[in-house]
Amino acid sequence: MSEPIKSRPDERVLARIEEHDGELATCAVVWHELRYGATRLPASKKRGAIETYLEEVVRTALPILPYDEESAAWHAQQRAHLEKRGRPPSAADGQIAAIARVNELVLVTANVRDFRRFEGLTVQDWTR
Repeated sequence: MSEPIKSRPDERVLARIEEHDGELATCAVVWHELRYGATRLPASKKRGAIETYLEEVVRTALPILPYDEESAAWHAQQRAHLEKRGRPPSAADGQIAAIARVNELVLVTANVRDFRRFEGLTVQDWTR
């Protein structure tokens, strides 16, 4: 979600975003992280540009999927399974994975390692 506003965006990621225009979505957990990151910045042109991008591009162009009952149930099952294996996920990663999985979506992240351990979740890294 943040690649297009980086000072030096990865051209591969931008091409994939364009290729999948109209097919992309984000989730409430990621929306929170993006808004939180922007809000933590001091008042500046940079913060204003990020907030404008989030409101006028991300929020208007992408569905923001909720962490709902079905996501919570899947997340609970996966969390228990991964804890037994000594590999508990962070709460946010579990929620993001759950939302992608129950909506039958591909989770796109540069942090593939933390998401591959979830069963039945398709993960892609568009920087490669």
